Amino acid sequence: MRKLSIQTYLENNRFITYSVAILFTIGAMMLGVSIGSVSIPLSEVAHLMIQSLLHLDMGLSVDETTTNIVMKIRLPRVVLAFFVGASLAICGAAFQGLLKNPLADPYTLGVSSGASFGAVLVIFYGITIFGPFTLPIFAIFGGFLTIIAVIMFARIVQETLSMEMIILTGIIISSFLGSLLSLMVALSGEELRQIIHWLLGSVSMRSWNYTLMILPFFIIGSLILLFSASELNALSFGEERAHHLGVNVQTRKMLILLSASVVTGAAVAVSGTIGFVGLVIPHMIRIVFGTDHRHLLPLSIFYGGSFLILADLVARTIVAPVELPIGVITAIIGAPVFALILFRQRKERSV
Repeated sequence: MRKLSIQTYLENNRFITYSVAILFTIGAMMLGVSIGSVSIPLSEVAHLMIQSLLHLDMGLSVDETTTNIVMKIRLPRVVLAFFVGASLAICGAAFQGLLKNPLADPYTLGVSSGASFGAVLVIFYGITIFGPFTLPIFAIFGGFLTIIAVIMFARIVQETLSMEMIILTGIIISSFLGSLLSLMVALSGEELRQIIHWLLGSVSMRSWNYTLMILPFFIIGSLILLFSASELNALSFGEERAHHLGVNVQTRKMLILLSASVVTGAAVAVSGTIGFVGLVIPHMIRIVFGTDHRHLLPLSIFYGGSFLILADLVARTIVAPVELPIGVITAIIGAPVFALILFRQRKERSV
């Protein structure tokens, strides 16, 4: 009863809801930039970022080494982690709403496997067609081709594009691509360590170029998903009901699938495979803030990005100076949390 009253209060006070989300994101970013092998006071980080980004003279003298650590190493990493986490979370929320399946996330349809296959192909064969951008371009292209293959195969098997058929097709193609990835790992020599490290996921040693690479895909794809929030609300009641409410069901489903898949492919391209963000974050937001996609999707952006920033912070500090792959941390945190969520939902249904 108390949980319901808190959720009702938050649903009726969206200003507080979004204020908390924005403050939490800013706090996570500040911690991500401040904490590391060289600790930088939060006040100094805030002054330096205001001076550098807004070009305002704060009257603060900061040495060049600290400026380089903040502006060239930590801030690009934190910003990239935010966009990757935000991408995975909003796509997870969209997939779960569209497929009406609590187990759906950006990897359900094989998009992650397709993007990973494209990236590993570059590493395995040493392809350098597009210079330093070869790996991200191949990863995005691989993820996009995968969703096209899933949709085409699902249409061949069943003329009406049902969500069950899409999920099954995604699992089939994902399994096939997974076997090809395993084959390349087994045949790799000196590339083995690089391939394994990439597959486990990381945002370390990423310059601003990687943020600029994911940014256009994130903006365009997220805007399409945000403008599809009302349609996702309608589709959650069933395709027939949505059709009666004026939704062009087939067109909207295709648009959501393609948008979310491209955003996921871009995230995987710049960070590798990072699981459980798109699975757990939307669930937690639903429990606390409700199921309305008009708020679920934007809140997923804030909390998904913040979660990955904090997960990356743990990955690089928990056993310092050794840095763990961020995918390991998200799995360690995400798997028990998701199990707890499923246990609570099942318990509530049985009451």
